[in-house]
Amino acid sequence: MKRSTNRILTSHAGSLPRPERLLEANRAKIAGQGFDAKDYAARLADAVSEIAATQARIGVDVINDGEFGKASSGAIDYGAWQSYAWARLSGWEPGAPRPAPALSIRRERQKFKDFYRDLDTTQFISSTSSAPRPPVVTGPIRYVGQEAVKTDIANFKKALAAVKAEEGFITAVAPGSFGRRQNEYYKSDEEFLYALADALKEEYKAIVDAGLVLQIDDPGLPDNWDMANPEPPLAEYKKFARLRIDAINHALAGLPEDRVRYHICWGSWHGPHTTDVPLAYIVDLLLMVKAGAYSVEAGNVRHEHEWKIWREVKLPPGKILIPGVVSHATNVIEHPELVADRIVRFAQVVGRDNVIAGTDCGLGGRIHADLAWAKLEVLVEGARVASKQLWG
Repeated sequence: MKRSTNRILTSHAGSLPRPERLLEANRAKIAGQGFDAKDYAARLADAVSEIAATQARIGVDVINDGEFGKASSGAIDYGAWQSYAWARLSGWEPGAPRPAPALSIRRERQKFKDFYRDLDTTQFISSTSSAPRPPVVTGPIRYVGQEAVKTDIANFKKALAAVKAEEGFITAVAPGSFGRRQNEYYKSDEEFLYALADALKEEYKAIVDAGLVLQIDDPGLPDNWDMANPEPPLAEYKKFARLRIDAINHALAGLPEDRVRYHICWGSWHGPHTTDVPLAYIVDLLLMVKAGAYSVEAGNVRHEHEWKIWREVKLPPGKILIPGVVSHATNVIEHPELVADRIVRFAQVVGRDNVIAGTDCGLGGRIHADLAWAKLEVLVEGARVASKQLWG
């Protein structure tokens, strides 16, 4: 994995705005009407080439495929980062209809009921996600997504070869963020999570074997805290979370740590976030993951102060920190000087070589596309300012 050896490198958390031509094809694919597989393949390949070129033109150093191979049925791709995996697994079937939004159980949604009711009807991105017939595991889980991940890799490697970038990464969901309340087959939560880990390991290995960096997306590590009602005792929650960390490490066994980065965030919905679990409560679990880099939400004003944690919690030798220094949670475009200040703070605490400047979460579908590109531009500009301060 590339490091910031003579300047601060830049990257992002994964999802990027999808072009309308790809969204049209995704909608047809999901609806099962007017879908042409050959046309879809061509549109997907073209879209990946375009998004790689856009990132390179802006000046982002460590780029990806925008998560375009993870099907989205609309401009709001909320949930595609994890729901894509159902199409790559067997052993499940659609469950009973579920009319209520999946996120209605959150403590924060109950605390700010009126706010969320208004937000859900007016905002560009909804703060809820619903599954009319959520998947239910009814048999042994097996990975059947070999062709899908092969296509993701081929499209991106071709696009990557045509642009100037330091490195490329592809995202994949963590077992614990993916497997939530769907099990009706395995005898225990542990057995279920390890079955998911065994299946998803095939996808992880394919990405690394292709010479790309693997990013594990696991917002569930902090995010499940808000979904437990009432608020659980910390020791109980950490026991719950530790099982999910162990399942990740089981899936990563045998893969080189320096080809893996691990991403967490406190959810991409636009809300108060007053019931988020503090990073200090879970940073020890974060560092247990056998990855070479840790991507952490740090630009969100609810969590920006948590950079101070790294004064006391030492980043292990050889590891990289990818703090979010621009946020998906606001339409305000950060000033490059603010971005530089955030970067320099982290560099002074963990070492400049150990920092890659990133985003809090994926920008695709979370904010308007115009703003997503503007945020990546100030990310790059802010990294240049910080590099001058740090290297002279």
